[in-house]
Parts: sequence; C-alpha cells; structure tokens
Amino acid sequence: MPRISLVLCVYREHDLLKRLLENADDCYDDLIVVHDGPEEGGQADGAAEVAAIDYAERMPDRLLPSGYRQLLDAPLPGTIHALVHQYGGRFFEGPRCFQQEPHWPFTWSQAREEWVLRLDADEFPSAGLRSWLRAFRAQTELPTASGYTCIWPLWDGLRAVTQGWPGGRLFLFDRRRVRFFGMVEQTPIPDGTPDELRLVLCHQPTRKSYGVRNILVRRQAYHWRRVIAQSLLGKATDLPRWRWSSEAWPDQWERLRLHPLRHSLTTLVRYPLHQVRGMLRAGQRPILSACLNPGLHHFMLGVRVFAEQRRRRRHLPS
Repeated sequence: MPRISLVLCVYREHDLLKRLLENADDCYDDLIVVHDGPEEGGQADGAAEVAAIDYAERMPDRLLPSGYRQLLDAPLPGTIHALVHQYGGRFFEGPRCFQQEPHWPFTWSQAREEWVLRLDADEFPSAGLRSWLRAFRAQTELPTASGYTCIWPLWDGLRAVTQGWPGGRLFLFDRRRVRFFGMVEQTPIPDGTPDELRLVLCHQPTRKSYGVRNILVRRQAYHWRRVIAQSLLGKATDLPRWRWSSEAWPDQWERLRLHPLRHSLTTLVRYPLHQVRGMLRAGQRPILSACLNPGLHHFMLGVRVFAEQRRRRRHLPS
C-alpha cells in the first residue's frame, strides 16, 4: 500500500493549519511541519539563506543542515508546535526566508514516506479529494504515476467563485520522481506527466486568492518578484534543491532571464487571453480581475528582472 507524508511550511498560521489538519483526517501516515523562522521569535530584518545543496542526497537520520532544528521539548499550549504534536507530527524551525519554497527540499528529506502530499496552510482537501486520498492509501498495488494534479478554485474571501478551474495543481507526488529548486513560484517538476484528477483542493485564505490588488498592493508580491529577479542573476544550483543538478534554468525562466522586457510585453497580452480561454473551456464565465492577474504580475516581474540585471552590470568592474 502506498503511504503518504503530509509536509507543510507555515508562518504563524495556527488557525489555518488547524482547519487543514481537521479536514485531512486519515489522508496521510506521516506529518512534517516546518516553521519559517522561530515561531516565538521576533520579526527578522532580512531573509536568511538555506544551504544550497541537493537535499535528496541527505537522509533524515543525518545531522540537520545549518539553520534547522527539531523541537523535541514539551510544546507550549496554543502554539503551532503544540498543534503539530497533537496530531502526532514532527515540528521543525528553519531560517526565516519570508517564503516557503526554499524549505521544501528539506521537508521532503525529512519525510518518512515516498509519497509527498504538498499542501499550504490555507488549503484543505474537499470531501471528494479526501475520499480519493483514503482510497489511494488503501490500494494494494503501488501506483505507476509520478504524481497527481487537482482543481484549485478561486476564492473571493467568502466563497469559491469557480468550480472546474483552474486545474493542474500538483498536490501529491512520488519524491523519487520529481525535481525541484527552491525559488518562489517554482513548482515540482515530475519525471513524467502526472495524472489529472477532476477533484477539488480548497484554497481559502483570509483574503481573495486572486485579483489586481494582490499584484499591486500586497507587499509579499513585491518581495516575490525581487527574489525571483535576484535568483535569476545566478544559477539554479545556487538554491536549495531536490534531485536538481543542472546549473541551467528551465525554458520559461531562461526566456525571462534573457529577454525580460520582451517577456513583460508579451505576457501582458498573452496571459489574459490564456486565462479567458481556460475559463471558457471549463464552462466558467471569465472574471476580469482573474484574467488580468497573471499578465500584470509577469509584466512587473519582467521589469524587475531588467532592473536587477541593469543594477548588476553597473556594479561589475570594467
């Protein structure tokens, strides 16, 4: 029977994590939670670095890499540590990165099972997906797929505003058959095409999950674009990674790195059209702000990459 490790990276999201765990009963065999920085610590002035190594080569019984520690003492009541302990999980504190992707390779290295259930604190499986996960764990034969994708509906802060769109959210995968480097907005790359499920993973943050405000007003979006732009000044192997040995960037990042302004202009037009087409094919009436969201984000991302590259050239010795 395939066994599953549920792995999460959180930052002071106690109530959201509690909702997730309450809705994921009997969906996993092993729980690992990493907190982005100390749970009870103060706000860090700047982001710390995670060791730029391939964590697939590190076994869980080895010494923890620099910056990580597992909390083994009795947890304080009301903490995320206590919540994880209540559900029989293991709780780690890592460097404060202001993002979760750099922590993923570490969490996967700590998983006791080969199948990884990758969820965020503001997500939880729908009733249908929950039943599917239980059936997945109960099957007698090992699955042949490298992973599985699901539907990830848009959320307006009060309710889901789409049903069958967008799809393609990789939520479950065999860690022996994916590759990854820990940069914002990078997702695990399966060795083969994952199986597509028409089941829903609920994504219900405390705000809208889409919209122009998320791009123009939310501070985290500016941070993410800065991190991506600065990462693209180097190599993919400069980042924490999982089964990733190439210094080169995947095609979509390489195009952005080589032609940032062209990327800005083309995605500003192409991405909204892609969104409209996808929503219509899914039988969904297009939502203007959702269609503009990725194009505007990538327009600003391309501009940021161009600015970082120009700044780097100015400071290089002649």
